Amino acid sequence: MILSRIHFATLLIAISAASMPAAAQLASKTGAVVTTPHVRAELVAHAPDGVAPGAQAWVGLQITHQPEWHTYWKNAGDSGLPTELTWTLPAGVSTGEIAWPVPEKIPVGNLANYGYENTVLLPVPLEVSTLYKPPMALAGGTPAMDVKLKASWLVCRKECIPEEGEFTLSLPLQGSTALHKAEFDAAQAAQPQPLAKPGGIEVNGNNLQVKLEGLPAAVQGKTLAFFPETPEVIRTAAVSGKDWTQSWQGDTWTATMPLADQRSASPTVMPVVVALAEADRQPGQPIAWRAEAPVAGTWPAVATPVRAEVSPALQTALTANAANAAASASPAELPAQPTGTFVMALLGALLGGLLLNLMPCVFPILAIKVLGFARQAGNASAHRKAGLAYTGGVMLSFLALGGAMLALRAAGAQLGWGFQLQSPGVVAVLAGLFTLIGLNLVGVFEFGRAAPSSVCSAQAKHPLANDFLSGVLAVVIASPCTAPFMGVSLGFAIGLPAAQALLLFAALGLGLALPYLVAGFVPAIAYLLPKPGPWMGTLRRLLAFPMFATVAWLVWILGQQSGIDGAGTLLALLVCLAAIVWAFTLRGRTRLVIATVLVAFTAVLTGAIGRNILQVVEPAKLAAAGTAEQRWQPWSAERVSELSGAGQPVFIDFTAAWCVTCQYNKKRTLADAEVLADFDAKKVAMLRADWTRRDPAITAALTALGRSGVPVYVLQAPGKAPVVLTEILGKDEVRAALAAL
Repeated sequence: MILSRIHFATLLIAISAASMPAAAQLASKTGAVVTTPHVRAELVAHAPDGVAPGAQAWVGLQITHQPEWHTYWKNAGDSGLPTELTWTLPAGVSTGEIAWPVPEKIPVGNLANYGYENTVLLPVPLEVSTLYKPPMALAGGTPAMDVKLKASWLVCRKECIPEEGEFTLSLPLQGSTALHKAEFDAAQAAQPQPLAKPGGIEVNGNNLQVKLEGLPAAVQGKTLAFFPETPEVIRTAAVSGKDWTQSWQGDTWTATMPLADQRSASPTVMPVVVALAEADRQPGQPIAWRAEAPVAGTWPAVATPVRAEVSPALQTALTANAANAAASASPAELPAQPTGTFVMALLGALLGGLLLNLMPCVFPILAIKVLGFARQAGNASAHRKAGLAYTGGVMLSFLALGGAMLALRAAGAQLGWGFQLQSPGVVAVLAGLFTLIGLNLVGVFEFGRAAPSSVCSAQAKHPLANDFLSGVLAVVIASPCTAPFMGVSLGFAIGLPAAQALLLFAALGLGLALPYLVAGFVPAIAYLLPKPGPWMGTLRRLLAFPMFATVAWLVWILGQQSGIDGAGTLLALLVCLAAIVWAFTLRGRTRLVIATVLVAFTAVLTGAIGRNILQVVEPAKLAAAGTAEQRWQPWSAERVSELSGAGQPVFIDFTAAWCVTCQYNKKRTLADAEVLADFDAKKVAMLRADWTRRDPAITAALTALGRSGVPVYVLQAPGKAPVVLTEILGKDEVRAALAAL
């Protein structure tokens, strides 16, 4: 009875821990602002004379980038995609084209892109015709027009993330809307001014001879930047003064520009923009000019259209935006999706869930279930009911966790299996939960002494709730582990319709619960257990130590996420939690005084240092591991591209501190001397993609590989298809893959 009561104490904590990240992300509402980890995007308007036919009005998307991140111009350059805006407006109202501000050239290795950093406003003219019928205003209200926007953008640093947002703005029809006047004025000042003469472009072998006339006298003699609006014509990364030249003859500017090695367009007219360097720009004066230059001469033959080599994450992002589905994978650089039928995928999920019982994550919960099973020895009906209740808890929890993951991914979040443990807050809550379970098992407190009598009586009337809740807890704790067959099944589920994907999650849950379910319906298994007796008390206390070991593991995980200060803070608060629990076991006035003091002290301590738990520590600031770890480099899509371009094989370890399977493989196989010698002999670069904290770039790379969780191990060599190894990594498997290079 005592053992089963702990589930009532932990139910709310377990469910809250599993659902915190989902609740946080699903709470957003459609409005004028969308915030992601990389940008803050806002729908803004400028209508100084109100909104009416003939009145000047503008709307626009203002994007504020995090440091080092950027989005793209209409011609993105060697890679990337321009921001796209889709408007929903009342009848009689329309928009013009984006009035693109002058971009900047952003070098990326041996490539270059055109785009924007810091803050940029993409203004769009709002055109109101005489057919527009204003809505009726409510009593005392002001009539307004609802402007709706769906925008998509690709935001990049070294990796690229496709993002999107839906915006709604209520624009007053009367009066002046000029809150963002300064931003629209700045965007207008950054517009290229049209040249009176179109100029001309002549194709001369593998170069373009550009000639622009009529530029202002204040500009003459200055060095100009050149931006073609037509993509894939010139060599974007060419450097002025080194790869291309420019000169002045009076008000005429000429330049010799090299053609792209993989040119895909042969336009007869090229819209081009030239712009002053930042240092030469004067307030209140134009900074750029635009011409639509006719092209003369014969274009060289167009090469087979092959885009410049980009990173797998970027290729995934490009494919995803084109298909309007962020979970799509890039077929050009990635292995094919699993080819089994849906029925085979279900069988694989069932087997994966069954093997999950052998993973260390689940041992503590299964041990408690075995103890409860022994306590009901001789009661076949109770065994069956308990097995069904436990199975129901496991399957419903798998469906809830899987459904939350699928819903958040559909909403644009970059998540995968085990996503809840990427939150330091969830890890801390789980550490507190297992501390309570361990203290209860070891006998520090009994739930019945502290719980309200109504809860205890409800537990007595509904004992099956304990078995159901143990199933919930098993799933929460099992999520850090990935068993064989699970990786393929979970990756396969992401690309399926929701109903079929949830069936796969249900099959995983059935596999996890199957041993206990079978034990409940096969009486012979019950006979293998000894009869209830004093041994159960000893076993109960023994089981407290796996709980405390789980707490130590969770503290280590938090240390990987929040650093030594975060781990130390959690340990201090866990000690306070244990002291509070002990205080509530006292009697009389002593209980009231000591418990009050401890609760107050814990509250003050939490306020003083609790923020350390939630802080984010960059991986570079974490302590380095042993000698074997020093050979590993941090993963990035750019680094993979650099190594592949240099002809060097790459081995990628997609891992996380909270993934027990990952840690087992790291210590058993990836630290083996013979395996490391083989890596050295083949000159394989070893990259580690650490998914301990949420990282959209790693999530995108996993999705491209047909996976949604870790561990994933990939060996790729130039000119060969990537090889994805199994989740339980064997030494012989790795050595065989290396020998095949």
